Amino acid sequence: QVQLAESGGGLVQTGGSLRLSCAASGRTFAGYWMAWFRQAPGKEREFVAAIPRRIGSALYAESVKGLFTISRDGAKNTLFLQMNTLNPEDTAVYYCAASTAYLSRWESDYSYWGQGTQVTVSS
Repeated sequence: QVQLAESGGGLVQTGGSLRLSCAASGRTFAGYWMAWFRQAPGKEREFVAAIPRRIGSALYAESVKGLFTISRDGAKNTLFLQMNTLNPEDTAVYYCAASTAYLSRWESDYSYWGQGTQVTVSS
């Protein structure tokens, strides 16, 4: 089992940047496919990005492709999401998630979730 804890959220102006972190503890971090999801007020949680365990290409939602970058540091057991050129539509609670199955865009494939970190983009 793995425990996940997000950090790095906050308030930023339109056009600004934030870097989210997700610290993993428990079982070996390298054994998990990792992802970021987000949930805006009044909306369902949606996929943002996912990254393979070791090699391979990351997946991105179309809305963030070219703007957000997902990465991981195995030595630090940490997942990152670099978010650039933020706009108010990016306002949401951002969650990191871990899967023991495979790289996926679907919530149901992720067994472990953090508590989330709030990102608010002001206009």
